[in-house]
Amino acid sequence: MLDGQLVSVLQSFDTPTICNALEIVAPERRTYGFTIEPFYCRDPSQTPMVGFARTATVRAMEPSSRNKEDDLSTRVGYYQHIARGPGPTVTVIQDIDSHVGFGAHWGEVNSNLHRGLGSVGVVTNGSIRDIDDWAEDFRALAGSVGPSHAWIHVVEYDISVEVHGMKVAPGDLIHADQHGAVVIPLDVATKISGAVDTLIANEAKLIGPSKDPSFNIEQLVELLDPAGHDH
Repeated sequence: MLDGQLVSVLQSFDTPTICNALEIVAPERRTYGFTIEPFYCRDPSQTPMVGFARTATVRAMEPSSRNKEDDLSTRVGYYQHIARGPGPTVTVIQDIDSHVGFGAHWGEVNSNLHRGLGSVGVVTNGSIRDIDDWAEDFRALAGSVGPSHAWIHVVEYDISVEVHGMKVAPGDLIHADQHGAVVIPLDVATKISGAVDTLIANEAKLIGPSKDPSFNIEQLVELLDPAGHDH
């Protein structure tokens, strides 16, 4: 289980700050491990979601080809996967329909069920609905909003998925807010806070002077190049 204090620390930063910190503690991840397409964020005022990934693929344009018994077995197995520790968890769902978002896996029922099973939110390229009847405190980043669930069903679960360019394996540590989502390598999670302190100090050297009415381009050049090289 994630240490509660570490969860609180990670939640205190927005996702862009996490990405900036990863450029320091895991520089090889500068060009991957995060989402690269926009989401609909159900409630931007919520704190970021932080948790271990639980994953699945879904589709809705056609009924499942499985029989009723296999459909029930898949559904139960999927929810068992969602409930499995350690927690907290973030549900990451890849919609694999040819028309992504045709039917919504997420609404009043599933948001409540997932929250009850320990999930703090969902990141999906698919659609959501029932946005006014959503489970309290359950966060959501979705590709779209739609009215119907159509033939929505889980295809596979507990597998590697890709959502808006972010590849996710079950158990990956996810951080997400209104800006998007990123995978935090477990071996650097405890280094994020220190990296953020460094970033804040470096940014303050630029942001502070820029707020002074006397700020000008000469001052900026001096801040960027204190050694005074010719330009």
